[in-house]
Amino acid sequence: MAKNKYAHHIITDFKPGLELPEFRGKPGVPNDKANFMMWLGDKVIKGSPYVEAVWLWQKAADPKGGFPQHVHDHDETIGFFGTDTTNVYDLGGEIEFWLEDEKYLLTRSCIVYVPGGMKHCPIKFLRIDRPIFHFIFVTGGEYTERT
Repeated sequence: MAKNKYAHHIITDFKPGLELPEFRGKPGVPNDKANFMMWLGDKVIKGSPYVEAVWLWQKAADPKGGFPQHVHDHDETIGFFGTDTTNVYDLGGEIEFWLEDEKYLLTRSCIVYVPGGMKHCPIKFLRIDRPIFHFIFVTGGEYTERT
């Protein structure tokens, strides 16, 4: 029986040679706005769901910028979590998030479920007072979008 048969199921770093879309930044290389920490998907483990984990720093706040509105054929779950250990529900910032034509102001740690086919975003990081942990989970092995 092979030792460490399932060790490849534990992701602790980016797969060597993995190229991400330019807007994501360099895998595992922090900058002054964010640290795109880890990524899982079909190119990492065949058949796995798509997951990304990102730390957002204060300089990521930009009321004018953000991700544009788009649609996926797959379901998507998006999370934002504050880092105040005395009040984990306080997001420590303000995020503008759109579902279809409804605007929401996120100020508490949350998980957002976006069914396949639902327009979502733009998303704007209006204010970040302390680091925010952000993740995305999609049911397909690859992240795809259409406008």
